[in-house]
Amino acid sequence: MVLQQLGGSISRALQQMSNATIIDEKVLNECLNEITRALLQSDVQFKLVRDMQTNIKKIVNLDDLAAGHNKRRIIQQAVFNELCKILDPGKPSFTPKKGKPSVVMFVGLQGSGKTTTCTKYAFHHQKKGWKPALVCADTFRAGAFDQLKQNATKAKIPFYGSYMESDPVKIAVEGVERFKKENCDLIIVDTSGRHKQEAALFEEMRQVSEATKPDLVIFVMDSSIGQAAFDQAQAFKQSVAVGAVIITKMDGHAKGGGALSAVAATKSPVIFIGTGEHMDEFEVFDVKPFVSRLLGMGDLSGFMDKIQEVVPMDQQPELLQKLSEGNFTLRIMYEQFQNILKMGPIGQVFSMLPGFSSELMPKGREKESQSKIKRYMTMMDSMTNEELDSSNPKIMNESRMMRIARGSGRQIRDVMDMMEEYKRLAKIWSKMKGLKIPKKGDMSALSRNMNAQHMSKVLPPQMLKQIGGMGGLQSLMKQMGSTKDMMGMFGGADK
Repeated sequence: MVLQQLGGSISRALQQMSNATIIDEKVLNECLNEITRALLQSDVQFKLVRDMQTNIKKIVNLDDLAAGHNKRRIIQQAVFNELCKILDPGKPSFTPKKGKPSVVMFVGLQGSGKTTTCTKYAFHHQKKGWKPALVCADTFRAGAFDQLKQNATKAKIPFYGSYMESDPVKIAVEGVERFKKENCDLIIVDTSGRHKQEAALFEEMRQVSEATKPDLVIFVMDSSIGQAAFDQAQAFKQSVAVGAVIITKMDGHAKGGGALSAVAATKSPVIFIGTGEHMDEFEVFDVKPFVSRLLGMGDLSGFMDKIQEVVPMDQQPELLQKLSEGNFTLRIMYEQFQNILKMGPIGQVFSMLPGFSSELMPKGREKESQSKIKRYMTMMDSMTNEELDSSNPKIMNESRMMRIARGSGRQIRDVMDMMEEYKRLAKIWSKMKGLKIPKKGDMSALSRNMNAQHMSKVLPPQMLKQIGGMGGLQSLMKQMGSTKDMMGMFGGADK
């Protein structure tokens, strides 16, 4: 994943500082130098890095801090705030409203993943209740309409384009008018790209923009271009009123710091990042949770939102009741594995948990973890109702395990591995016993009832230490805006 090396380097620098017996000027300088080196290696602009270092030193004046202050936490908070400042242009982008037609125009160079991103953007909003439609105004690239048509059909999104018409302005106008009549509330116009910035591209963009009068122009940028992003973003912004940015190909190993920081420097907010080729590998970009995950501090609210997305409302009260009772069965494990697979790429899910630096779930192991979950589910498909509903692992004797292994086409040691995983998750689940469940059983009310004391029982000691003990946990929960966290139910806490 782009930036996982950067996140790991910054996390290590902060960890080394936390391990120091005394926090003095030397320790602070070593920590800041390590962070500076990591940012520069990730292609973040030199001026931004230098300003960040200067600002942190101003905030963290060790001589002025009284003996009672927690210097480690003050330094960590300063690093967090300064990284947020680099990535936050300080103004929100236009947000479409349901029921009211909005035209969104996509621009960018050829090869940046613009057409795929259009569909991902439409699909994301469709899941949330919008009625999106796609218009292909790219007449420059052969196969552009075919690609959009294929993507849109797969996502069941209406589309418009033409094999005969060569005027992109005419296609864009016709498509927008048609979908407005069909009461679509999010009309997405995909425009031409070129291999490099040239006058013809910008002139065409201006004409399409003037004809369709978009409510928002989104600039799509390839994360691998590094510091060239600054000039590119600026050139596009001078031609059309770019109001937001989407960064693609964040699943590669390229240096993405340049793209992020350069875009922030042009004062256009990043609204989404593409983390893979699949339709659901598309994340809302929110500065604080992003930086929090970058530093291995998790994104508790994002994790909770993911749970709410995948656990149907009618199942939430039942799930929370089971959670408070502390009884964990193989059937519950099966249901939660189903939920995890629905939540999207597993590394993305685990990176939302505190203490999981992005380096701990590299690209190769993501697939391995996903395969393991699917393997366990296949074995559970060969179990009886009695086995699935029992919370006593002792009923799983050797003859039962041999029958399950034969039925699922696995080795008996695979079934034994699965039972070990079950025992480990049951241990975490049992720590949630006694949690006060709200009458309506809703997730948001649960989050208010969970406190740092309860969370500290769920987190393993090494992870609690990594986020700064009880004080760090309280600070983290406060900083993320709520005490939303149900990591125990997914077993993420003890990996």
